[in-house]
Amino acid sequence: MEITPRNPVEGVYPATDDYVHAMEVRGAQRLLYVSGTMGLDPQGVPGATLEDQLELVWSNIRAILASADMTVDNIVRLTSYLRDPAYAEANAKARVAALGGRAVPTTAIVAQTLFSEWLVEIEVVAAA
Repeated sequence: MEITPRNPVEGVYPATDDYVHAMEVRGAQRLLYVSGTMGLDPQGVPGATLEDQLELVWSNIRAILASADMTVDNIVRLTSYLRDPAYAEANAKARVAALGGRAVPTTAIVAQTLFSEWLVEIEVVAAA
């Protein structure tokens, strides 16, 4: 499988260091669409803080990816749903750390979650 970031420099605003405009995927045999994943522990209890939930959400994403014999290196698209715009910086830092600095197409949306205790939800697309 070949993954090529696409970041045109003409005709579109520049991407920042933590994301790319597009990711071209060639030769993938499998795609994994991961539903919105929350920062809940194995008993379904949300982390007490945003940082706790971000740790849990990335742990949960790694477990889901592992069930398909994938890792965060297979992520080719990511969408974050934040309960508050003030969470954007912490979310970006957690994403960059979780992906080891690898930039992928990313969108962050401020949305009301189903429960007020759920501060962040992340969905990903992975390819292998």
